[in-house]
Amino acid sequence: MRIDGIPASAGYAEGLLFDLDRPPAAYRGKANAAEEKAALEAAIAKAVSQLAAMLETADGDAAGILEFHVAMLEDHSLSDPAFASIGAGQLADAAWNQALDAEIAGYEASEQDYFRARAADLRDIRDQVLRALSEDGEKTAPSGAILYGVDIAPTRFIETDWSKGGGIALKAGSTASHVAMLARSRGVPMVVGLGATADKPTGLALLDAEHGGVVFSPSPGEIEVFRRSSSSFAARQDTARTFLTQPAVTKAGTPVRVQVNIAYPSDVACIDIAACDGVGLMRTEFLFGKTLPDEETQYHAYRKVLEWAGNKPVTIRTIDAGGDKPVPGFTIEEANPFLGLRGIRLSLARLDIFRVQIRALLRAAVHGNLKVMFPMIATADEYERAAALFAEEQQELSALGIAQKMPPLGIMVEVPSVAIAPEAFADVAFFSIGSNDLTQYVMAAARDNAAVANLNSVRHTAVLRLIASVAAFGQARAIPVSLCGDAGGDPTAIPALLDAGLRDLSVAPAQLAMAKAAIAEVPV
Repeated sequence: MRIDGIPASAGYAEGLLFDLDRPPAAYRGKANAAEEKAALEAAIAKAVSQLAAMLETADGDAAGILEFHVAMLEDHSLSDPAFASIGAGQLADAAWNQALDAEIAGYEASEQDYFRARAADLRDIRDQVLRALSEDGEKTAPSGAILYGVDIAPTRFIETDWSKGGGIALKAGSTASHVAMLARSRGVPMVVGLGATADKPTGLALLDAEHGGVVFSPSPGEIEVFRRSSSSFAARQDTARTFLTQPAVTKAGTPVRVQVNIAYPSDVACIDIAACDGVGLMRTEFLFGKTLPDEETQYHAYRKVLEWAGNKPVTIRTIDAGGDKPVPGFTIEEANPFLGLRGIRLSLARLDIFRVQIRALLRAAVHGNLKVMFPMIATADEYERAAALFAEEQQELSALGIAQKMPPLGIMVEVPSVAIAPEAFADVAFFSIGSNDLTQYVMAAARDNAAVANLNSVRHTAVLRLIASVAAFGQARAIPVSLCGDAGGDPTAIPALLDAGLRDLSVAPAQLAMAKAAIAEVPV
């Protein structure tokens, strides 16, 4: 039986199913409310301690996820309702379950993909404490297993040894979840949105995360076909690796720049700068965790990446908070955050925070080839106001005798108003097309909604026509144009993007080789 879903991380896995939905062991109640309260306090402390132990060896996205979990567990607003329920006579496990389930329900009811995806983090936090309460250790998945269930906890992914294969098949899940991001960065096959089955499958399963599907209890013929597809995918990956250290060129000899997208300064430790043409997107919102980072913290983070890149460009995006990236103490709750106060709009509304980032960027610019871009630009006035703030802060730093340099200032092309009328932005230093949001806004289809996933395609004529118009405008005005969305690393989308006139793509580090190999096959 084959069930189709949505690919979240490409690859193939053949192995035994491992049930992710096993409930924790039963909790033994205590003698009184005071002991129940003490038990919950101890369980939360144990969960925090276990997360801290994992943090010691984690880096990049994994570290950010674990830090988020610790922050949530240390946030009294999350646990206070549970302690109040204990005071009213509930047992610790029921009180904690009730408090967390209320939070989870709120996230799951959101119209926004990001908040629905974060429900997995809250379920993980809930279950970590429940296991600590019941003193029930989490069962380890055998090597090479396909982890199957409604969703997967981020800590489960981090703790799993993926060195011997395996994959993830989820009835629900999201391509925007923390685990999906980790799976893509580590090359773990993952499919989401499979839906529920009438029977509980067991035994052998075949996971096709290139096309999005899983086969339960496969026949010998299905296994044979699957293994041919898996071998073909592996061969393509092996071939692609031969392109990794070579400049990217099409079959006709046209050069194409291929840069990388990063989220944390620590990401560069695993990237050979010789294999890429620089950093096409460095996200900065992930520096904004439990507390807002000060100028020195940001300066050192930016400087580290610039010094690693040498003379190659590093394009840093000013904080793109809001929408699918809430930041405590900065963003606000809105009915529709994707169409609300996010990106540059939020930065211009909170100049106290934006000016700190601007000063850090100006100071870091002296250490390398920095470019800065503004997210969610919709009007020329927004760009002009942001650029004016850079000029003001540069003047102040200069007056204080502090080393600084004005970097080229560009914009993200993700709001359709920019793609439709790029002539309004003829003064920008460069354009960077954010294909994820641009496609979502043009097609009015969220990429994580299985019901409309087929509509969310960068290869749709309407999206490609806008990309082509921006590329043509940039070429006519000598304004560099690049693309930094997920489409840039998708081998099936690359031919259409190059045909649209793009010659600069920025991809996830794990997609570098496959992207260069795909470029080599394009006859332009």
